[in-house]
Amino acid sequence: MTQYYNDPNSLKKHGKSFYWASFFLPKKSKDAASKLYSICRFFDDLADDNNEDQTGLLKKEFKKICDDSNHPINLFFKAHNVSIKILGDLINGLIKDQTKVRIKNEEELIQYSYQVAGTVGLMMSPLIMVNNNKANKYAIDLGIAMQLTNITRDIYEDALMDRIYLPQNWINNTEISELIDISSNKDQNQIKIAIKKLIDLSEIYYKNGFAGMRYIPLKTRLAIFFAAKIYRAIGQKIKKNRYKYSCKRTYISKIEKLFITFVSIPEFVFLNLLYNKYQSVREVFQNENL
Repeated sequence: MTQYYNDPNSLKKHGKSFYWASFFLPKKSKDAASKLYSICRFFDDLADDNNEDQTGLLKKEFKKICDDSNHPINLFFKAHNVSIKILGDLINGLIKDQTKVRIKNEEELIQYSYQVAGTVGLMMSPLIMVNNNKANKYAIDLGIAMQLTNITRDIYEDALMDRIYLPQNWINNTEISELIDISSNKDQNQIKIAIKKLIDLSEIYYKNGFAGMRYIPLKTRLAIFFAAKIYRAIGQKIKKNRYKYSCKRTYISKIEKLFITFVSIPEFVFLNLLYNKYQSVREVFQNENL
């Protein structure tokens, strides 16, 4: 079984967009964010340890952390005043991935996206010196936006693992075989429409996330803004490619990241003017205001 340890290189190895943006964080926040990423990665690795159902193992490990006040993960959460229940929400999302995944509708998609990514936004907030609970909904929505981008980018790879995150009522119960063998799927237009819906939906959540950056201190705000812009660019690149479904993963190169970073600076300066409204598009989650 994988044992937890804080891997200081986890962010560099596995979270390239976030690692790029982390250079704009103060050292204390960067170190804390790196530890949080390492914790999330630990549970990701547990969930994907092999092809067997890891539900029992995930629940056991989480209970062990909760019961042990000296466990390094428990100590980390207490030190940063983050409720361990939010980590529990993330683990519930990973548990959903332990059997074949078929998302029924948009509501279920957003619920799952909260669990595996909106929770990360919540847990990150105190690490980047946010101390206003009004920021919670914005942090969650930015995490959801990024997860919707992930889903858009990884449709083919997810299909190989028997996972379809595109809502079934968007794709008329498209079979997994049609997503794996792209040439067998005659109705490519249906998948394109679903991809467009995902990107359009993510845009609403990105805008909500940007609107909440007023709650982030300036010394940490720039890093989160750049991370969001780089992630958002993946969806924009897919959009530019006319929402084409492909087995090739869309990614943002180092040169593109550098370009996005520089051209986004004027937008950052006028951020509060450009994004000043919150669009209510979801239900409140049980633990979002702990």
